[in-house]
Amino acid sequence: MAVVVVTGSASGIGSATRQRLETAGDNVIGVDLRDAEILADLATPLGRSEAIAAVERATHGRLDGLVVCAGIGPESEPWSTIVSLNYFGAHALLEGLRPALAAAEAPAAVAVSSNSSTLPNADTPLVDACLAGSEMEARNIALTLDGHRTYAGSKRALARWVRRNAPGADWAAAGIRLNAVAPGAALTPLLQRGLDHPAYGPAIRNFPIPLGDFGTPDQIAAAITFLLSPEASFCCGSILFVDGGTDALLRPDDY
Repeated sequence: MAVVVVTGSASGIGSATRQRLETAGDNVIGVDLRDAEILADLATPLGRSEAIAAVERATHGRLDGLVVCAGIGPESEPWSTIVSLNYFGAHALLEGLRPALAAAEAPAAVAVSSNSSTLPNADTPLVDACLAGSEMEARNIALTLDGHRTYAGSKRALARWVRRNAPGADWAAAGIRLNAVAPGAALTPLLQRGLDHPAYGPAIRNFPIPLGDFGTPDQIAAAITFLLSPEASFCCGSILFVDGGTDALLRPDDY
C-alpha cells in the first residue's frame, strides 16, 4: 500500500485523484483548507512549513507519492494570491517533501500545471521571478497584470521548473520521478467560478476544445494516477496535456 500526499484534496481534480488512489488501495493524506487530514493554507509560508512538518510526522519521513494540485483560478483576487498558491505553494511542497520521497523505494511526484501555460501571454516577467524564488517580486508583478496572465504565468513557471529539475541530481538521480499534467478546462468548482465570472466566463466558453466539451475531474485524475504508477516508470520531466486536443490545435508544431 503506497502512501500518497495530495494537496487540494477536498474538491475538483484533487478529490478525484484521491478517490482513484484510495480505490486502488493506497493510503492518501490530504492537504487542504478544509476536509483534509492536514489543514493548511499553502498560499502562505507558515502554512507551507506547517503542512510539510505535518506530512513528515504522519509518514515518518517516507512518502511514496506526491501530487501538488492545490490552486485557484484567474478570477481570484488579489492576483498575488494566485501566484503564491499556484507556484510557491506547489514548489515548497515538492522541495520540502523531496527527502521523504527519496526515502521510498520507487517514489513519484506530479505537479498540476495547465494548458494555458503555453499561451503567448503567459510568458511574462512573473515566470522569471517565480523561478528565481522571489515571491515578493512575483506577487508585485502579479498586481500589474491581470488574473488570466497571472494564472497562466504561475502554471508556466511550475511546468518549466518541473522540466528543469526532473532530470537532475535531486530528482531523477535520487530515484524520484517528477512529471506534470497540463489540464484543459475540466468541470471543477474552480472552472465553475470562472464560468460565472462576467469577463472570464465568455472567454472560457469560447476556448476551442476539439473533442467538443469540457473534461471531468476524473479524466485528469486518471492521467495523474498513471504518472504515479509503475506503468509510467520511464516518464521523467514529461508534461502530459489532458485537454481534449486544445494544445494540439493551437500549437500543432510544438511538442
